[in-house]
Amino acid sequence: MDTNRNKLGYQEGIVSIVVNTLLFGLKYWAGIVSGSIALTADAWHTLSDSLSSLIVIAGIKLSSRNPDKKHPFGHGRWEQIASFFIGFLLAIIAYDFMREAIQRLHTHESANFGTIAIAVTIASILLKEGLAQYAFYIGRKTENTSVYADGWHHRTDALSSVVVLAGIFLKNYFWWIDSALGILISLMLLYAVYKIIKDSISKLLGEKPSDELIKKIIHIVEKHPWPDLIPHHFHIHHYGKHKELTFHIKLDKNQNIETGHRIATEIENEIREKLHIESTIHVEPREVKH
Repeated sequence: MDTNRNKLGYQEGIVSIVVNTLLFGLKYWAGIVSGSIALTADAWHTLSDSLSSLIVIAGIKLSSRNPDKKHPFGHGRWEQIASFFIGFLLAIIAYDFMREAIQRLHTHESANFGTIAIAVTIASILLKEGLAQYAFYIGRKTENTSVYADGWHHRTDALSSVVVLAGIFLKNYFWWIDSALGILISLMLLYAVYKIIKDSISKLLGEKPSDELIKKIIHIVEKHPWPDLIPHHFHIHHYGKHKELTFHIKLDKNQNIETGHRIATEIENEIREKLHIESTIHVEPREVKH
């Protein structure tokens, strides 16, 4: 399973690098010919997608290393770290686009779009949205946050190209449209940065399990022959594909340690078998309140 998961991640990264490098060349050439800051900015955004895909591949390589004495839970959190780096890269690019667009507004520079710019922009929209859908699919299938972040990178590039295309058809009415669109693209990038970094940090810090997962755990516990275990106090920690879950159950205070251990172990084994999650259960007397 892990081998196939890594293979899919590598595959997404390589496809992204090849397509984005070709698109960068086309966009940059069209931007230079037309003198468009929005189209040139869009080209560098596309190249940054290739760099983010390299980060994805590096993250998969590092996260696939086996657990060791210093890292008993494995190296899966490299995926979240890779996502954070992708977000940081996007933030730098967004700042640079914003700075250059504002400078052009001050100098009253406009772009001279042509047929080449239109054709390249339409091709970019179609290819980048296709890459985004592909990355989202691989991200959902493998639960790899860095691949999913790469999909957002592709999606923002597709959206920014839509904005550039709109600007091409409005250029005769508003001289400032190219610079304004450059600023809008920057804001779109910053929103993507917020989403990517927020998700990465949340998983690094540890989260409350989803309501759906809690329902599945409660269902497993309630099916256990021992009554009124009352599972509660759930926490989950993500290490890439590997997940560590902790929660409490209640037991009659007159029961011995061996009974508590047996019940907890049986539930832990069932969670591992059905949900593929490693769990640790704390047993406490039923009378104890948090």
